Amino acid sequence: MSDRLDRARSTGVLAVLRAPSPEAALEASEAIIRGGVTGIEVTFSTPDAPAVIRELVARHGDAAYIGAGTVTTTEQATAAADAGAEFLVSPGTLPALTRTMLDTGRVVMTGAMTPTEVMGAIELGVDVVKIFPASLGGPSYLGALRGPFPDATLMPTGGVTPDNLADWFRAGALAVGAGGDLANGASIANADWADLEQRAARFAAALAASRG
Repeated sequence: MSDRLDRARSTGVLAVLRAPSPEAALEASEAIIRGGVTGIEVTFSTPDAPAVIRELVARHGDAAYIGAGTVTTTEQATAAADAGAEFLVSPGTLPALTRTMLDTGRVVMTGAMTPTEVMGAIELGVDVVKIFPASLGGPSYLGALRGPFPDATLMPTGGVTPDNLADWFRAGALAVGAGGDLANGASIANADWADLEQRAARFAAALAASRG
């Protein structure tokens, strides 16, 4: 495992955050970090995502692993890197976009589902192949991909819960991306920060248990 990926591996869980406003994104992130999940993927579905990233980096420094998600344009990739994002995540793997993401020097995670798509991401040189939506195949599918791609670094996103977290790691995940079961949309919309903190605590406990 390269030093470049140590932060992602040690963090273990990245909260995929979609919020209706920058203020809600910051409050949600703080609740999740308080709960024990220190990986925050601020998606570009969130208004002014770079400003949220910049503020979280300023507040937490190395104590949290802050990056950008749903990166779908080269402009977004550049803006996120300029804001201090440590990692960039795209739902798919488009060659021109991926090359721009790689040029930023940040850890790059791009989406794939089929073996052909995984091969394409590996060929472009991404750091992590994001298996998305991982809920379609579950941990057994991730494990099956390890057969032809034993050296690929995989991160499932979609369908990850505290109950199945250990299964994903046993199947060979470097880390996992957790959306609705962690950064719950209804809780964010209702400003229920206590619920988000509790969700994060459950994920943190499951992560600790999975590592024995």
